[in-house]
Amino acid sequence: MVASQLVKTGLAISCISSTNTNVHLHMRIVVGLSGGVDSSVAALKLVEQGHEVIGMFMRNWHDESVTISDECPWIDDSNDAMLVADQLGIPFQVIDLSAEYKERIVEYMFAEYEAGRTPNPDVLCNREIKFDLFLKAALKLGADAVATGHYCRKDQTASGEHRLLAGADSNKDQSYFLCQLTQDQLSKAIFPIGELEKPDLRVIAKDAGLPTADKKDSQGLCFIGKVRLPDFLQQQLKVKVGDIIEIPAEYEIFSKSRESLEERAEAYDYNPEMGAKVGEHQGAHFYTIGQRKGLNVGGKPEPLFIIGTDVKTNTIYVGCGDTHPGLLRDAIFVQNDEIHWVQPSRELNIGESREYSLRFRYRQPLQSGRIEKTESGLFLLFDTPQKGIASGQFATWYDGEALVGSGPIA
Repeated sequence: MVASQLVKTGLAISCISSTNTNVHLHMRIVVGLSGGVDSSVAALKLVEQGHEVIGMFMRNWHDESVTISDECPWIDDSNDAMLVADQLGIPFQVIDLSAEYKERIVEYMFAEYEAGRTPNPDVLCNREIKFDLFLKAALKLGADAVATGHYCRKDQTASGEHRLLAGADSNKDQSYFLCQLTQDQLSKAIFPIGELEKPDLRVIAKDAGLPTADKKDSQGLCFIGKVRLPDFLQQQLKVKVGDIIEIPAEYEIFSKSRESLEERAEAYDYNPEMGAKVGEHQGAHFYTIGQRKGLNVGGKPEPLFIIGTDVKTNTIYVGCGDTHPGLLRDAIFVQNDEIHWVQPSRELNIGESREYSLRFRYRQPLQSGRIEKTESGLFLLFDTPQKGIASGQFATWYDGEALVGSGPIA
């Protein structure tokens, strides 16, 4: 049964046989076909390995008023996914998860930005959509596993615990986006392209004649298509003019010693009297720590960077130059109830400390440091100060190439 015979059937595919000869060698696998080259090659690999493969496209968003219509809106992506499935001779369907996506991802984004935090919707999309709702839909079809086009890998320890590993292509490693997955989710996840380098993947796609071989990588929100984030946020968060205050690097707040873990992990507390007004902005909730674009303030010897936002007073605080002390911090705190261990066997007890490589944004080079567990939560302590730490971002800790745990920055 090819793609064109099975489209937009929701969760019901009763006409697919539920027999499965050998779940270890020949599994039934549902592939999340996004309409991009990565997931296309993931499906190709599984077909070549002899598995029973079903392609499924997740429709997560309907409102095209905030997408850039000629750059991968969902309808074009879904058509590309269907063409790939048709060429591979695998069943295909579109599953509509837009209501759940709005509830679990979009409303979370709005709430986080409104609170002055910096969310990562892709991390949540993987935890709540791809490896929860999508996985459950796949299991209803009798699938043994789901596969995605993520650049990451996994293996198992001698005790049977699953490890989430970085992709072989360090420039494309996407393990960070999967930092909230559980052992149960990992046990049913397959990453067919994790061992490939991106240029090699393009060659494989071209050699196979896949219609997505030359398609540009999507930079948009998870499975929506390319989105103008300010337009997206302005659907619910109103434009609200406020002051931009520049804080001089010499201000006394930066020279005070911060010795306790709590002090080191705490963001600086600014007020307008500490500096001078240098401009106006459209709403503090639209900006994030470390941002330099979109301020529209000129006449400075170096670019201005956001060092603080206050959504209560609708004020943005900036500093001149990328070495401004307000940009730098050497510690992060994750609250107890937010700590997530991808590998539960590595959980620390109160008072324990361990060296790990640390990262708090996608594609950030791994930083040397350690984590320390206290009664109140977990501290990530960097060997060198870090720029642009913002609450709401996900902090992660790695042992070599294995992502051990994560949590949102308090």
